[in-house]
Amino acid sequence: MEKPAHSKIIPIQPVPLDTKTDEVFLVNDEQTKIYSRTVHGLFTRLRWLMVWVTQLVFYGLPWFQWNQRQTVLFDLTENRFLIFGLVLHPQDLIYLAVLMVLAALTLFFFTAVAGRLWCGYACPQTVYTEVFMWIERITEGNRLTRIRLDAARWSAEKLTRKGAKQVLWLGVSLFTGFTFVGYFTPIRDLAGELLALSLSPWEWFWVLFYSLATYGNAGYLREQICKQMCPYARIQSALTDMDSMVIAYDTERGESRGSRPRNVDPQTLGLGDCIDCTLCVQVCPTGIDIRNGLQNECIACAACIDVCDEVMEKMNYPKGLIRYSSGRGMANKLTPKQMVQRVWRPRVWAYGLLFLVVMSFFVGGLATRKGFAVDVIKDRGTMARETGNGNIENVYRLQVMNTTETPQTYHASVQGLAGLTLATHPVLTVPAAGIGSLTIRLTLPAEAAQAYRGKASPIMFKVDTQDDGKVVSVEEKSTFVIPR
Repeated sequence: MEKPAHSKIIPIQPVPLDTKTDEVFLVNDEQTKIYSRTVHGLFTRLRWLMVWVTQLVFYGLPWFQWNQRQTVLFDLTENRFLIFGLVLHPQDLIYLAVLMVLAALTLFFFTAVAGRLWCGYACPQTVYTEVFMWIERITEGNRLTRIRLDAARWSAEKLTRKGAKQVLWLGVSLFTGFTFVGYFTPIRDLAGELLALSLSPWEWFWVLFYSLATYGNAGYLREQICKQMCPYARIQSALTDMDSMVIAYDTERGESRGSRPRNVDPQTLGLGDCIDCTLCVQVCPTGIDIRNGLQNECIACAACIDVCDEVMEKMNYPKGLIRYSSGRGMANKLTPKQMVQRVWRPRVWAYGLLFLVVMSFFVGGLATRKGFAVDVIKDRGTMARETGNGNIENVYRLQVMNTTETPQTYHASVQGLAGLTLATHPVLTVPAAGIGSLTIRLTLPAEAAQAYRGKASPIMFKVDTQDDGKVVSVEEKSTFVIPR
């Protein structure tokens, strides 16, 4: 067909392939390096917002102080976890297990509603890959420049650009590894040790290990982690259905594809709205073509939506050729309101209800949790012994875990057998967030012991303390053994 006299051609056109340097322009497979194109738009801004939020939290949180100690510290040396005002000991790991269950239910809920939102916006692999790709763009240039740079022979410019990228990558990786270890070793002490090059062998190992993991995963493996190693892509099909909101290409509207002048009605050419510019492929961090349908490799970053909307705007076509939609919405041409209404279906309600139930138990458990815990450990070396005057003596060790941020004094008492007395001073002071132990010797007079010869009688230890002017008590069961 003859072109109109004043028609303008959209400047985005497929680039002719050069088999030596440009073979990655249109086709990305597992054997080809992916050069992602820069993209701008709403979802790109949201993705970068999540990068800033997650990294400010990750890098900044261990430096803040709470009650004159690190805000979040998994102190393996002292066997305690400090999370804001919460102090957890190994006996409290049930709370961490419940947190993992809540995280899983949250993932299930959002996947059922809108696919792989976690992967596209908050997954560490996505976040650090985005940061490393940004460094790559500012040191090596845009997509076309990077392709040509990789294909060119080594020169001073290439060495400078590649070297600057590697230095920045290593800097980010080392800071990330250092920060991660700072959640397990007080980060201020760790910083001082690092400046003095006096880290312990294990601290050196883990700092370098996580630095190398960040450097390799975000710098080189990138999409291969999502495509080959992450199991989430394989299970998402069990979590989504035809009403889940996912990134979809409107095949009916877009086909047949083909380039055309901007001001020509595509229907007169027998074409759909897709101009086959392949930009949706070029911006995809995993190198897939969303026009082939939803694929396991899609991480829902929505870069293809942003770039396609830019093209549609330049062509004066309606936006949304690639958009968030559902399988049923595409098939039945549902409006956005109708699709949102269908999102709230039994599976989503079930995930939400389970989350609320588990969360209520979690919050209730923390709210009713006392400021200390007690373990009674019987002396297994000597179950019971008879003293010179015929009295029966049992020895115990009371281990008290102070889960408050202030030192506490505890008083122990016992009940259960008439005449049973404590032969040791039953008072123990435990430092803030610490663990203390108290050896307790219980004595039963010879006369009272006659009726219980050869038996293990139940007794109850009671430990009291003052907390904000109130008496708080914890009771623990044990037995008193009387030999024959």
